[in-house]
Amino acid sequence: MPELAPPPESLARPDLVCSGSPYELGLAQGRALAAHIKATRKDLSKLELFRLSQPWWLPYGVYRGLAERRARKLLERPLRRDHPKGAERLSGIAAGAGLTLDSVILLNAFESFMSAARERCTLPSPAACSAIALRGARTESGEPVITRLFDYIPLAQPYFTVRETRPEGGFRSLDFTVAPLAGAVDGINERGLAITYNYAYTQDEGRPTGPISLAISEALERCGTVAEAASLISSRGRWGGGILMLADAGGDIASLELSSTAAKLRRPADGEDAIFHTNAFSTSEMRAVELPAGAVFDARAPRALRGRRVHESAERRSARIRELFADPARLGPGEILSRMADHGKEGKPADTTVCVHGSFWHTTAVLQYFPRSRRMRASFTTACAPKFRDLAL
Repeated sequence: MPELAPPPESLARPDLVCSGSPYELGLAQGRALAAHIKATRKDLSKLELFRLSQPWWLPYGVYRGLAERRARKLLERPLRRDHPKGAERLSGIAAGAGLTLDSVILLNAFESFMSAARERCTLPSPAACSAIALRGARTESGEPVITRLFDYIPLAQPYFTVRETRPEGGFRSLDFTVAPLAGAVDGINERGLAITYNYAYTQDEGRPTGPISLAISEALERCGTVAEAASLISSRGRWGGGILMLADAGGDIASLELSSTAAKLRRPADGEDAIFHTNAFSTSEMRAVELPAGAVFDARAPRALRGRRVHESAERRSARIRELFADPARLGPGEILSRMADHGKEGKPADTTVCVHGSFWHTTAVLQYFPRSRRMRASFTTACAPKFRDLAL
C-alpha cells in the first residue's frame, strides 16, 4: 500500500516562521536564532577549513575580524546587485542577531568560498551529499519523491533548522537551512516545487557574488515548476558549484548542474522515472568546468583528506546508488530511505558509502520531499538511524 501523509495532528511545527518583506524575514530569523547564529560564529575557531589560512603569528580574533571585513568588502556590492532581496535578508539577520553585517556575510559566504576551486581545490567543499528523485512507476503512490542525504561537517549539525518562509507577495515554503543562512539549502513551496542542493567541484572563474542558496530561495518564492526554477536559477549570478535536484507536483524531475559560469539541466532518460546525483557532474558540458578526475587534496587541505582523490567518494557513491536502484520496483518512502542508508556490500560504513560515516564528512541530515502533498520529512541524523519530523504546508 502507498504510504499516506500523516494526519494533521501528527505534523511537526517548523523551528521558526518568518513573514513579510526580505528585511523582515531576516529580522525574524535573526531574533529567533540569535544564540545559534552567535554560536556558529564562535565555532569558526574550531573549523579547520577556516583556520588553514590563518598565519601562525596572527591572533585568531584579529584573523577572524579581517576575514569578516574582507568578505563584506568583496561581496556586499555584488549581493545587492545580483540578489537584492537576499542582501536585505542578510541585513535583517544581522540586526536580529545583534551582529555586524560583516560577520553574517562571512558565515553566508562559506558555501561559495569552499565549493569554488582554490589552488586546484586545496580546500574541500564542506559537504558531500547524495540525492535521488523517483516518480510514476518507481514510487508506490506515483507521487514524485526526492530523498536527499546531507553529508556535512558534524560541527554544523546543532545549527540545522527548518523554517517556514512567508514572503510578501511570494509563495510560502518550508526550508532546510543553517541558522545564519539567508538562503535555503533545500526546500519545498506551496505550489509543490521541491529543490535540494549538493555541492560540486568546479574550476571555472566567476566573479564573486551571492551563493547558490540565495537563488534557491528566490526560486521557491517565485516558481511552481521544475522548468521555471531551472530557468530562474540558471539566469542568476552565483559563485561556486552545485548540483540541484528538482521535482514538482506535475511529476517533472531533473538534475541541474551549476558552476559560476555555466549551467546544464539533465532529465531522466526516455521511459525512466528515476534520476540521481552525488557531487560529480554527469553532462559533458559541465565536466568541462569540473576539477580533473585525478585532482588530489594536497598538504594545504584538512589532515583527514590529504592525499585523497577529490572525486573518489562521489564516484563510489554514484556507482553504489546505481546498483541499489537498478531494479524497477515501486518503492515507498521507507524503502527508498533504507536503500540510501546503505553501508556498502560489506556493511561497513565509511567515507565512501552512501550513508557517510567519515573522518571529515558525515551524513548529518536526511530529508524527503513530496511535491503533490506539499510535505517534507526531516531528520538531523544519519540515514541509518533516522528520527523524522513530518511537516506540511
